[in-house]
Amino acid sequence: MRVRTRASAQLVGPVLRALPRRALGAGAAAGLVLAALPRLLSTHPDPWMALLLLRGAALAFALGLTFLLDDPARHVTAAVPTRRMVRGALRTALVAPFAALWWTAAVLLIPAQVRPPVGDITLEAAAAAVVALAASATAIRLTEEAEPGQRVAITLLATSMAAALLLPQHWGLFATPKEKWWSPGHQHWALILAGAAVVWAACGPEPIRRRGFFATRSAKISPSTG
Repeated sequence: MRVRTRASAQLVGPVLRALPRRALGAGAAAGLVLAALPRLLSTHPDPWMALLLLRGAALAFALGLTFLLDDPARHVTAAVPTRRMVRGALRTALVAPFAALWWTAAVLLIPAQVRPPVGDITLEAAAAAVVALAASATAIRLTEEAEPGQRVAITLLATSMAAALLLPQHWGLFATPKEKWWSPGHQHWALILAGAAVVWAACGPEPIRRRGFFATRSAKISPSTG
């Protein structure tokens, strides 16, 4: 246990340097700009618009998080003693304080008189973030791609837009606080958060590559054919 702890501590510096700062910074900056618009555009902001922009801010940051697990040296680091799940957890732990500060700033940028219930909208933002991380982990688990962040971000954005347009209203995922679907909708958000967390954890380990089987098989056959 001590050896693993020391190894993880030694990884902090390299992992910190390897974080996708541009993608995370772009998502955070876009989110703060969206959250600031109600103050910038009107002295009497509309509650529905404020809610929409805050949701947009959460989505922008989630799109940045889809790049968090990108690793250009993936096929090299797969052989290191520290498991990929540990490295991914370390990346997440390093970004978590920044994410918390960013979300606090985004919420405070929304004028208090039109600010949606903070607990409920924070649940939505957390679900979006975990869905982004789960989607990235799934892409890495199921493919050999080292940097699936861009493809995952596009997929997440398209899925979010389709969900807003096509999901039944009574699901309440995009309800407003005055609608009767607000409370049931956040029960659904909690289920999405829990489900995404399970997927994220399940896709954490390094995948068993199919090519290993074929390489072993060809190695067995080659002596007899030579």
